[in-house]
Amino acid sequence: MPIFAYTARETATGREIRNSVEAATEQAAIAQLLNRNLLVVEIKEKMAKRGQTKGGKVALADLVVFTRQLATMIDAGITIVQALQALADQTPNKVMRDTIRDICSRVEAGESLSEALTRHPKAFNRLYVAMVGAGEKGGLLAEILARLATYLENMDRLRKKVKMALMYPTTVTVVAICITIFLLVKVIPTFQDVYSGFGAKLPAPTQFLIGLSEIVQHYFIYLILLAGVGVWAWLYFIKTTKGREFWDAQRIKLPIFGVIAHKICLARFTRTLSSLIRSGVPILEVLNIVSQTVGNVVMEKAIKSASLDIERGEGISAALGKHPVFPTMVIRMLSAGEQTGNIDNMLERVAKFLDEEIETTLSGLMSLIEPLLIVFLGVIIGGMVICMFLPIFNLANVVSGGK
Repeated sequence: MPIFAYTARETATGREIRNSVEAATEQAAIAQLLNRNLLVVEIKEKMAKRGQTKGGKVALADLVVFTRQLATMIDAGITIVQALQALADQTPNKVMRDTIRDICSRVEAGESLSEALTRHPKAFNRLYVAMVGAGEKGGLLAEILARLATYLENMDRLRKKVKMALMYPTTVTVVAICITIFLLVKVIPTFQDVYSGFGAKLPAPTQFLIGLSEIVQHYFIYLILLAGVGVWAWLYFIKTTKGREFWDAQRIKLPIFGVIAHKICLARFTRTLSSLIRSGVPILEVLNIVSQTVGNVVMEKAIKSASLDIERGEGISAALGKHPVFPTMVIRMLSAGEQTGNIDNMLERVAKFLDEEIETTLSGLMSLIEPLLIVFLGVIIGGMVICMFLPIFNLANVVSGGK
């Protein structure tokens, strides 16, 4: 859409304003400015940079609040423009506020809400835009937005549960690494100075630990750089096509954590599929969107392969059943939904069941991981302490050996 640079004066104060506005034509731009109580002094079209996208990434929590409030306002009979203006005024997040204002100006200029949302792909993904577009076409925008808000709330709640489950072991692991480095750099050299005066051969575990301490002391910076390069190389690798395929294929096979990761992807798949089908989006477009939002390359390839079979006339459950990444329970529920014409409800039930299983697994993991981490800390720290005290336990032989 063309961008017009303008010079205008406020009708109330006479203050001169220089800015730009997007509109389909120059007349539409002037009309838009007049609606804002601005008298146009000069206006001309300017070329916009191709591919320019306004706004930035929006937090999922802010997106949930925006969607729920927008659905409530539209359901109450407030126009989209008025609702967007109200939400922009009360949103504390600057990125979200600027994004909403840009969407509002585009809707005022004649774009549909879904078209305006496509201008901000960092904030609104294809799933969001597709559901809003389906709601606009079917005249059920408020209802679709409410469903979308519920979907986003469930995703946000699941994400927070996973983060909380990972926070404790991550913190303990970092603390264990810091304590280990401190012992190697500060404590063990003290024992080394004491034992060196005996002149006797130390036990093998003690010698190994002293050697490791010397390596850490002399090459500490290089070890940190090496670890940093290793982490960077791994993150770079999993961002490549082959790396992401390798990691996505392996992470769902990991013990315990792989089961959780697989169930999270399945819950996202079933809930997204249910929401889009219920919103009236065509099935092939649904599968195309779901494949890009499922969060796993293995499942993405399976869904795209199944969509080709569905396009040739095969059923959804039969097409997805060819791929082992989808469990038998999900396929059977899909088949039952196809037979009863109630796929969306069946998928929603599967998503809720998977959420409950994920929550149960995470709760069990949290109760199990605490004693395991205590044992881990005991083995690492206690092992180092025992290794350094072995010569003291055998002090008589060490001293006599030195003599």
